[in-house]
Amino acid sequence: MDVPGIELPAVLIGNALRLPGGRGWLTRWQDLAQTRLREWDLTLDLPGAAGPWFGSAAVVLPVRRDDGSPAVLKISVPHDEALPEPDALALWAGWGAVRLLAAARDDYALLLERLDGDRSLCGIPLDETAPVWGTLVRSLSLRPATGDLWRDIPSVAAQAEMWTDTMPADWDRLGRPFDRWLLECALEVCQVRGAVGRRAEQDVLVHSDLHYSNILPRQESGVAGPAAHRFVAIDPKPVIGDAEFAVAPMLWNRIGDLFPGDPAGHLRERCSDLALAADLDPLLARDWSVVREVQNALAAVESGDRDDAQRSLWVASTLLRRTLPELPAPADLVMP
Repeated sequence: MDVPGIELPAVLIGNALRLPGGRGWLTRWQDLAQTRLREWDLTLDLPGAAGPWFGSAAVVLPVRRDDGSPAVLKISVPHDEALPEPDALALWAGWGAVRLLAAARDDYALLLERLDGDRSLCGIPLDETAPVWGTLVRSLSLRPATGDLWRDIPSVAAQAEMWTDTMPADWDRLGRPFDRWLLECALEVCQVRGAVGRRAEQDVLVHSDLHYSNILPRQESGVAGPAAHRFVAIDPKPVIGDAEFAVAPMLWNRIGDLFPGDPAGHLRERCSDLALAADLDPLLARDWSVVREVQNALAAVESGDRDDAQRSLWVASTLLRRTLPELPAPADLVMP
């Protein structure tokens, strides 16, 4: 079956154009999909007005396999973070993560089990999400081993070493867009947790983009109530390092759901609750979250995204109990 004319959303097009090779991918992604449909003996499953799903850098097409079972075909824009995705999914083997059914690595194409794409952890009350997230983190935290599947997964410690050089240089080049003390706090964590201070014996496989929208229930979960949903992770950005590195994405989303009377206190409480739900160190979870938010803020300033920069700076400085005074109130921050 031919891939029908599908209009990509502006966000996906914009993200693709910012990546090397993205412009070419925009012209050929349908050919890539057609090749996978043919070689993997798939048919599109787009009844009525149903359409595909879109990630920030991927198209996800619902399909049927030759035995009639449902699946999805994911075609990603080529980028470095997507390279180890099939490796991590193969290592998890469906335990806490979407099942990988086939992969065409050169085409950045994956065949995955079909989940309930109309629901996610975004639809669960905020105070009920920590146990679900914590359970997933514990399931996904595999100890590193030898073998080809581990070879291309990057290290948090190596990333931290690089940030000790790039963050101060970027901060200065971008006009020192926030207070020096916040930068220095992030750098101290990178220096302590980099290659010299890393806790190698505690390294695990980490899903570094495990936020609400990347946690979906399996389709067979038909019983009402969040406790009955068999949630699993999708779209991993795998790294090897401290499991606490995973907490940050759960803090930079759903800020609007924090207690209106004390959003700052609730944010800090959320950080601790998430860490404890996954049997992690709350202080280290805070520290890595500060590092990641500072790096996000610098990247947002670089790209001219003022809203993202403000949100990341609010989270980072608020976790350290020194919210930058020039930032908007939490209710006025623009959500992703």
